[in-house]
Amino acid sequence: MWYLIMFFIGFGFTCVGAVSIIGYLNFLPVGMTVYDFLLFIYKRPECYMLPLGFTIMVIAMYKNPFGS
Repeated sequence: MWYLIMFFIGFGFTCVGAVSIIGYLNFLPVGMTVYDFLLFIYKRPECYMLPLGFTIMVIAMYKNPFGS
């Protein structure tokens, strides 16, 4: 049961991070270069939720709750 909850928390973090990055993609058409965009993403804390969520989901998927 805890692994399912952990998976859903990871899924939520992944959604928040992905939506933030997709929203910030709107800065590219107004003249921001790709390098500046990557530096901007690097400084935003909510964008770190995407890899954190993926990590939590992978741990929840591959952890064997029965120990066999």
